[in-house]
Amino acid sequence: MDMSAAAMIGAGIAAAAAAIGASIGNGQVISSTINGVARQPEAKSSLQTIMFIGVGLIEALPLLTWVIALIMIFVKA
Repeated sequence: MDMSAAAMIGAGIAAAAAAIGASIGNGQVISSTINGVARQPEAKSSLQTIMFIGVGLIEALPLLTWVIALIMIFVKA
C-alpha cells in the first residue's frame, strides 16, 4: 500500500470518527437543553443561547477534521 492510499484511508476514518462524535455531542447538548427548559421554562432564552454556542463549537470539530484530512491527502511529505 502506498502512502497516498494510506492517507486517504486515514482521512476517511478521521472524518467518520469526527462526524460520529459530533452527532453524539449534539444529541447530548440538545437533550440537556430540552430537560432544562422542561424544568425551568422561564430560562428558555438563556439556555437556548448557550445551546447554540455549544452546538457551534461541537460542529467546528468535523470541519477542522476535514481540513486536516485534505492536508493529509494533498500535501506530500
